[in-house]
This record gives sequence, C-alpha cells and structure tokens, in this order.
Amino acid sequence: MTPASDATQMQAALAFAREAAVGGDVPVGAVVVRDGRVIGASGNRTLRDQDPTAHAEIVALRQAAAALGSWRLTGCTLYVTLEPCAMCAGAIVLARVDRVVFGAWDDKAGMAGSVGDILRHPRLNHRPAVRAGVEGEACGTLLRDFFASRRPSVPGD
Repeated sequence: MTPASDATQMQAALAFAREAAVGGDVPVGAVVVRDGRVIGASGNRTLRDQDPTAHAEIVALRQAAAALGSWRLTGCTLYVTLEPCAMCAGAIVLARVDRVVFGAWDDKAGMAGSVGDILRHPRLNHRPAVRAGVEGEACGTLLRDFFASRRPSVPGD
C-alpha cells in the first residue's frame, strides 16, 4: 500500500470512530482491507453491546473472517485509529494479519511499541508489519476531545 492509500483507509477508520463517539463509546475505528476492498469495519461497541471484547479491531476482524470464510486473514491490512491494546494485538497475531496501520499512540495500553510490543514480539509465530502515526494528529485530537468533553470543568480553568 502507498502512503496515500494508507491515509485514505485511515480516514474511513476515523469515520467509524466518530460514529462510536456518537453512541458514547471511546472513538476508535478500524477497517480491514484485502486487495483494495474493505471486508470488515467498525467503531468501538463496548458500551453499545455491553461486551468488553467489542473493540473496533475485534469487531472488524470478525467481519473480515466472515467475509472470507476463514479465520486466517493473510493478505489483509488492518487500519485502526489507536494503537492496539493487548487483547486486540493478540487477535491480530492469531488472525495472521499481514499489516497493521494505526494513527495515535496509546501510552497507557498500546501494544505496538508504547507499553509493550505484542505485534512484533520475536517469540511469536507471526509478526505483522506495522506503520504508526498515519493521520495521527486527527486520531489523537478525536480522542482528546472526546475525553475532555466528559471531564467536569473546573472553575478558573
């Protein structure tokens, strides 16, 4: 994929992130692409579905597997607006996703280099290529604005 197509797909993931925010979920979006075609896409649905595993990446991976009729997502690229957490990184590795492209770094839970690096751990049997920071400012701003809107305002701030 080219940097331009990575940015285009990240814009699609951002649209799903914005939809998640409207429903009250943390605004993270994910898109799975194979051969230039979107085969799975979602925003976070944890709150909406009352399911702790309903992160955008997991839902998009499930859709992609259903579309392909296989749990092996070789030849696929996952675009996600936030660095994957441990659960999502583990699912990405197990699904054999070829590439992961993410927007914003997650210094509290990220497992593609921030807190740890499950995606590129040398002892695991699969290590996807990783590209970080695509549309990172837009992804980070969406998250910061979402959380700022939920904090109580302090007089004098």
